[in-house]
Amino acid sequence: MHILHIYKDYPPVLGGIEGYVRDLAEGLVARNHRVTVLVTNTSRCTSIERPLPGLTVVRAARLVHLASTPLSPAMIALARSICADLVHLHFPYPPGDLAAMAAPGSSPLVISYHSDIVRQQTLLRLYRPLLALTLRRAARIIASSPGYIASSPFLRPHAAKCEVVPIGVDITRFAPGDRRAAAVPRLLFVGRLRYYKGLHILIDALRQVEDVELWIAGNGPERVRLERQVADAGLRHRVRFLGDVADVDLPALYQQADIFVLPSHLRAEAFGIVLVEALASGLPCISTALGTGTDFVNVHEETGLVVPPGDAAALAEAIRRLRDDPALRAKYGEAGVHRARMLFSRERMLDAVEMVYGQAVR
Repeated sequence: MHILHIYKDYPPVLGGIEGYVRDLAEGLVARNHRVTVLVTNTSRCTSIERPLPGLTVVRAARLVHLASTPLSPAMIALARSICADLVHLHFPYPPGDLAAMAAPGSSPLVISYHSDIVRQQTLLRLYRPLLALTLRRAARIIASSPGYIASSPFLRPHAAKCEVVPIGVDITRFAPGDRRAAAVPRLLFVGRLRYYKGLHILIDALRQVEDVELWIAGNGPERVRLERQVADAGLRHRVRFLGDVADVDLPALYQQADIFVLPSHLRAEAFGIVLVEALASGLPCISTALGTGTDFVNVHEETGLVVPPGDAAALAEAIRRLRDDPALRAKYGEAGVHRARMLFSRERMLDAVEMVYGQAVR
């Protein structure tokens, strides 16, 4: 098939959804499909790239960026010129709905529903009628976890056409290494430093826990505020800001850690691909119960610990428990490797997405 993917950004722009779109695009091309990816550019010009035979990346000229949403009138015009057998829209990106509608012909629409719109409530009120229309138009809707279908007020009415396809990664890249016992266990966070990641809560928790250090890998709009919080709390000697870490260096970074922490406190954290990478690396995980994919990936008392969101005391207690019990860390780490291999491989994800496409074109 010729498959058209629509989203706002594509690598080298960093982000979980951006990486997911790339993995789908390259994986589907390897399975003999033809793929066009339509996104916005980071500049005011349109570019077309062909990084692989069968893969075309069209970056539409960006006019402006408002409320985390790049706006590109050129994207609509370009969509009208792309004849595809199937359109795959990645949500949330409201202008993408219009681009999907502009695609010529009557190609079936598949949606990867990554997250509800959480923060931009004014935008949501304006967008709600278009959102409802897009969900009605979709032949199939992909959700990354069962919990998101159950907990999203927008997905629940369309549950009959939803399919759960967990996001997969290249499991072989994140094989667990030999970890030497460190005098001070190391906590690791990986991700964009954004408002919903709950890092301010993790720093509060760290004030309640001795004899651990924290490495924070990633950049983002919250970095300056977080660095100030660390300094004010007197934790500079225990917290390291690593900045952006190249994808090729991530496996080694996971192997240097003892515990992985994803303290997100809002539903904008819809899955947590970094949790999959941590599980595959043999790390016990601490995450939060958001009713999304985070407590589907990391299973409480099986691959790690799950605590209430926004609760620094509960987070501190979970850190202390894993700090003090190396045998429990090893047990959870081993279970995490098994879970990652069974549920979250890239090949399993591609198999499931191809199955959804088959359902959509019938």
